[in-house]
Amino acid sequence: METIGTWWMWAGFFAIVLVMLAIDLFVVGGDKQHRVSFKEAATWSGIWITISFLFAGALWWYLDGSVGREIANEKALEYITGYLIEKSLAVDNVFIWLMLFSFFAIPIELQKRVLVLGVLGAIVMRTIMIFAGVWLIAKFHWILYVFGAFLLITGIKMWWFADEKPDLANNPLIKWIRGHMKVTDALHGERFFVLREDAGKLVRYATPLFLVLVLVEISDLIFAVDSIPAIFAITTDPFIVLTSNVFAILGLRAMYFLLADMASRFSLLKYGLAMVLIFIGTKMLLIDIFKIPVLFSLGVVAAIIFTSIVLSLRKEALDSKPSNDDAANTGAR
Repeated sequence: METIGTWWMWAGFFAIVLVMLAIDLFVVGGDKQHRVSFKEAATWSGIWITISFLFAGALWWYLDGSVGREIANEKALEYITGYLIEKSLAVDNVFIWLMLFSFFAIPIELQKRVLVLGVLGAIVMRTIMIFAGVWLIAKFHWILYVFGAFLLITGIKMWWFADEKPDLANNPLIKWIRGHMKVTDALHGERFFVLREDAGKLVRYATPLFLVLVLVEISDLIFAVDSIPAIFAITTDPFIVLTSNVFAILGLRAMYFLLADMASRFSLLKYGLAMVLIFIGTKMLLIDIFKIPVLFSLGVVAAIIFTSIVLSLRKEALDSKPSNDDAANTGAR
């Protein structure tokens, strides 16, 4: 399949990713037990987003000088649109993480190690799935229609079940792990396994933090299956697909801590994400009938996300405003 990526562009991209991961792991304190403040999360979210757009600028500058302004504009726009779609869909992943940490009562200072491994796992899984998807599309063009139908159905289901929460207490995977492994009732810091004496022998026990890690990786896999087909509706260039995906994921941990205390304020965002999937699925199904321009797609996705955020904040403000009856009762007292 055709791509703008040369060997040195791939090498440069992976070098940037390794440097960013090293910063996230060691400079930001990803390897230490640490409570991330809102200010710190906001700062690093801004840094990751800035780096992602600097990459888009560098890509445009190089292509403009080597292959011309038209291709440079096209590829930079594809990258930005793909990045926005992946970043938007990642918000749903963040909400699932919040639910998992809340269910298992994991303190925020113990969440960082799980999130670091979750991001690393997401990068590896998405890289494999992207190259597999590119190969499938190159061999079987009709697979795009399968992806489109899948996204359309997923979007409709997301809209329909937006207010429902999974029953983690009866999750089959958790039950299977508890049935095949010994699991402690209490946390042991950031440790995933501990040794305990059982019937005179040392036995390895998993901690609840390990259960959370397993579920985080499973959620990464599920959301990768949802989000990767979405970007194939924008471009099938593996360099654009992978770079936009990975840059969206790299800032995911900072975005998690940024949204951790504000998730309840975005109650309508799930409906917006569902509409994004429905739009992208429809675009993919129409790919051989009518090619929707990338700039139009970028505008639609941005408008949907922006509108759902504004309506969520407005809804929260209205819900928090005391009703006339409450005001009257308060006045009477």
